[in-house]
Amino acid sequence: MRILFLSDIHGVPSTLEAALKVGEALGYDKIAILGDMLYHGPRNGVPNLYDPERVVAMLNPLKDKIVAVRGNCDAEVDQMLLEFPMMGDYAIVDAGKEKFFLTHGHLWNEYKLPPVGIGTVLAHGHTHIPELKKLECGLTIFNPGSVSLPKGGSRRSLGYFDGENLHHYTIA
Repeated sequence: MRILFLSDIHGVPSTLEAALKVGEALGYDKIAILGDMLYHGPRNGVPNLYDPERVVAMLNPLKDKIVAVRGNCDAEVDQMLLEFPMMGDYAIVDAGKEKFFLTHGHLWNEYKLPPVGIGTVLAHGHTHIPELKKLECGLTIFNPGSVSLPKGGSRRSLGYFDGENLHHYTIA
């Protein structure tokens, strides 16, 4: 199973469109959205080209491929617009060799680990910084970075699981 990982879209359709183009070129079976889809949040300010209604229009046609979790900027009103579940604090995706615990990162992260088994990938966003590392306990931490609002000197990015390995891709 090939998985496209998106996080922290924050209502910016132009960067979501660029990320989806990268995903189409790579090919994917599922899209894992790790929260913060529509609202920019009070700490970020209004991003350039902010248009959450257009983001909804782009994501809803992909609803059959999307598994999503709630971010700290997501709210029940967002769920009213989106045609796929996105209010869960976590989701689990079994991808053969890998089992992914999907969450946003504000509740579970490498400093507050979820109750998962060794060999599992903890995939989260929230920090807006791409990351891939293996902890001593055997858990892999994977953060695709932010589609729209990168931080810490990183660039706009997404994550990808090709069925064997995890990767980061920079987007325009």
